[in-house]
Amino acid sequence: MSTATAAAALTSTIFGNQNPCNRRWMEISHSPAGNAGRRSLVTRAAASTDKEKKNQPKRKTKRPKEVLEEEKPPPAAATAAEDGEMQGVSTATSVSAIKSRLDEVNPVGLGRRSRQIFDEVWRKFSGLGTISRTARTDADEEALLLREGGPMCEFAVPGAQNTTVLVVGATSRVGRIVVRKLMLRGYTVKALVRNADREVVDMLPTSVEIVTGDVGEPSTLQTAIEGCNKIIYCATARSTITGDLNRVDNLGVYNLIKSFQDYNNKLAQLRAGKSSKSKLLIQKFKSEDAMSGWKVREGTYFQDVIAAKYDGGMDAKFEWSTENEEAVFSGYVFNRGGYVELSKKLSLPLGNTLDRYEGLVFSVGGNGRAYVIILEAGPLADTSQSKMYFSRINTKVGFCRVRVPFSSFRAVNPEDPPLDPFLVHTLTIRFEPRRQKSVDRPIGAQDLRSFQLILEYIKALPTGQETDFILVSCTGSGIEPTRREQVLKAKKAGEDSLRRSGLGYTIIRPGPLVEEPGGQRALIFDQGNRISQGISCADVADICVKALHDSTARNKSFDVCYEYVAEPGKELYELVAHLPDKANNYLTPALSVLEKNT
Repeated sequence: MSTATAAAALTSTIFGNQNPCNRRWMEISHSPAGNAGRRSLVTRAAASTDKEKKNQPKRKTKRPKEVLEEEKPPPAAATAAEDGEMQGVSTATSVSAIKSRLDEVNPVGLGRRSRQIFDEVWRKFSGLGTISRTARTDADEEALLLREGGPMCEFAVPGAQNTTVLVVGATSRVGRIVVRKLMLRGYTVKALVRNADREVVDMLPTSVEIVTGDVGEPSTLQTAIEGCNKIIYCATARSTITGDLNRVDNLGVYNLIKSFQDYNNKLAQLRAGKSSKSKLLIQKFKSEDAMSGWKVREGTYFQDVIAAKYDGGMDAKFEWSTENEEAVFSGYVFNRGGYVELSKKLSLPLGNTLDRYEGLVFSVGGNGRAYVIILEAGPLADTSQSKMYFSRINTKVGFCRVRVPFSSFRAVNPEDPPLDPFLVHTLTIRFEPRRQKSVDRPIGAQDLRSFQLILEYIKALPTGQETDFILVSCTGSGIEPTRREQVLKAKKAGEDSLRRSGLGYTIIRPGPLVEEPGGQRALIFDQGNRISQGISCADVADICVKALHDSTARNKSFDVCYEYVAEPGKELYELVAHLPDKANNYLTPALSVLEKNT
């Protein structure tokens, strides 16, 4: 067959019937004479006829070759059937290949693919600045469940699985929300209720352990306390009767504190140690022997020779009252610039140092005078190198407990370094007539230059990073004027019991509670009973939950309410705006500027 004839046949085969789907082209490459029994098949787009195969010139190509195993030339009928079958398969393959290549170069396809890539990159890039749920694989979820011992969600708090919180007043307006927030974050929750009837049970989630008890009866609190690490006290008296107010808001707090401390001490004894929440006893004045080592001294800040002629003198004594069995430090200072003090070198139990504690607590009584507590710190071998640090305290008429954190002590010499409790070796209680304030109920007609201080004990307060007891109190705003004084008196007594307990505490005084969603408005955190606006129950509950592991909330008392526009010249609050977001920690910056132990 001539070259022109072969070309015409090939053209007719490729474009036969004017149907692009029938376009086919196959090249048969004959092997040399030595390999006459073997042939190579190179697929271009489809199969050609037998006649074309013989006349097709051999061409070089970069496409992959498919080598058929050697076989004898088949009969003519078999060859025709084989060509027909091969033609059908090759046609389908060619159509798929052509479409694939057309898609690769199709501008619409290229644009669609580029948009998909851009959208994916933009989604990942924009997700870097937003708080979103962390995507985990099945293997990660499995490992997380094994590690934490239970299911976790995006609200979960690290360590919550190992923390059991007792909620007192779990059916109150704030308590119900607190319980659900704790459950959502992975805490184990126990709820203390007076009556576990059907109505009460239906108000709480099924996974909450309900314990029946009465805060007014200490014997019913042991079961509720067992296994608990922290307490949130949301209970409040439902009536204005003085007995109910005292039982819930005052004695209830005291009974729960005592039961909690007894439980921690019991655990410490089982571990052959001492509870981390126990106070260190420095001095207890229970007998006359406890007064040994204490010395009374007199002194003056300056010497005025002329004024000294008119001074009435000063005197002080420290003695044991056999009638009341108490140690009494009393006297008077009529000299200008004079003072009297009671001092002793400390002798701590073996293995104890004050650097493991955060302050001192004094249980005292008397006529409500102010005193200066002085600590001397330095090497015992050379007391001449000791530094002196002071802090002022106020007492009340009758008995009270006063907390004095080490952070409140200031150096007498401004150039001295801050107080190091580890080096403290001497404690002094000083009375000076200056800066004395008259009390509301003075005893007799005593002069402010005379004093009487009854000492019960001096203890060191344990240190810690987190709060142990959260108390939801009130500011008094929104309460009827006829019962406000009674309510605040009971609330204040409960707060005082918590402050002097030695537990890490957080006292929250919200404004009037309102029923609306939380996290919608900015909050005001203040100290000094200056707020008057309301606040959502959900916001108060959120503060309770956040304060559990916030070190800035430990030993803080504060008022909180919604943002409001203060009167000119009275902008005396710390305003912290926060978004309704679970991860936004607005509490730390708000409380870091507030004072401790107030």
